[in-house]
Amino acid sequence: MNQKDAAKDKYVAQRRLSSQWHERAKTVFPSEGATHFARIFNPFRPYITHASGINKWDLDGNKYIDYVLGHGALLLGHNHKDIVEAVQEQVARGVLYGENHTPEVEWAELIQEMMPGAEKIMFFPCGNEANMMAVRLARVHTGRSKILRFEKHYHGWSDELASPAETGVNQDQVTIIPQNDLGRLEEELSSKQYAVLFTEAGGAFLGGRTPLEPDFVKLIPTITRKYGTLWTLDEVVTGLRFAPGGWQSIVGIKPDLTTLGKCIGGGLSAGALVGRTEIFEPLKPGGVSGRQVMHGGTWNANPLTAAAGIAACKLLKSGEPQIKAAESASYFRQEGNKLLKEKGISGAFYGKSSIVYLYLGPVDYFTSDDTLPPVKDLDKLADPAMMPVFNRLLLHLLQRGVSNLIGSIYIFSYLHTKKDLDHTLCALSDALQNMLAEGAFKS
Repeated sequence: MNQKDAAKDKYVAQRRLSSQWHERAKTVFPSEGATHFARIFNPFRPYITHASGINKWDLDGNKYIDYVLGHGALLLGHNHKDIVEAVQEQVARGVLYGENHTPEVEWAELIQEMMPGAEKIMFFPCGNEANMMAVRLARVHTGRSKILRFEKHYHGWSDELASPAETGVNQDQVTIIPQNDLGRLEEELSSKQYAVLFTEAGGAFLGGRTPLEPDFVKLIPTITRKYGTLWTLDEVVTGLRFAPGGWQSIVGIKPDLTTLGKCIGGGLSAGALVGRTEIFEPLKPGGVSGRQVMHGGTWNANPLTAAAGIAACKLLKSGEPQIKAAESASYFRQEGNKLLKEKGISGAFYGKSSIVYLYLGPVDYFTSDDTLPPVKDLDKLADPAMMPVFNRLLLHLLQRGVSNLIGSIYIFSYLHTKKDLDHTLCALSDALQNMLAEGAFKS
């Protein structure tokens, strides 16, 4: 039996109950027993029973330091006492009234105080639906139908927002161009066909794994206004996480519309669309015939999510949790890069704010500034050919009590301590050493 099989067998042996539940899951869920594409993993990701702070435990009693954190929603960690208390109190009062209620107003006002340009707000069950409404309102507002997007930017799985590589999607009205190409952007917009330009805040995938150039982004408002296209900034990941005012407050920009999710709900499912008042006019009853938009949704701003959202927003409003999480991420990047260098592994940890990305491969551009990507060719940063290596690394990390996203992304909370980070770096060192022995990459 080779070493790789031995590592996998050990992993499964220590997670027998998770293995049994995974077999049950495969009989009901079509995606190899998973309910999200990022949770598909061979042999399986652990089945979690409970979590607290930055830790979670599986069915077999294995403990993990968590860097998935609800796919980025849990900047405050698991089960923050203020959020737990707010949810418990609201459950006792009711979870779904089907009527107007005061928590939805208070929640919206808190978001409005933090987010630039949030003149009006509409709530949804998730960020994907907020992006769908942004498309609808942009079409009504401009009288156009086409959508312009950047390559690899993620906006959900609905037809016109999904990856063009997916089958079964209808994208007749969608054009996708490279990011950071000002000439190509203006060329497309000058046709005056586009209702909306979508941009993922920070850059392609989860806040900037393939980052946007700030100088490029700062020119977008001028160009979109020039040609009558609305600009929607997708801050579902970065909104309230990178700063109380989101990524846009850091860069110093103001889009026409912003979509939010994840952190605004305190761990409960939530989405929001915010922006200029006049864009939301079609939602008013009795408006101009042919320009009205219906907005339904049983779970929109439901009292339970609103209660959690209020508690979370009050905590995030100061900006202190964001600063603490970013400091932890910075320490991890620096120490992680020292570790790669010590082991002779070509690659780099990089990223801004509280999300860290790992690149493994030839490094042709890297400075002491670990917020920058390690290569000039940004397409290399998310090379699908590297997924087997990252999957292998994830197996070793899970075996050592560290859980991250797809093996290459670490999402931080304000609760991660230096002790947690040093423990993680020790596990990472051991995992990489084992992979060197396996021949997973050259030393």
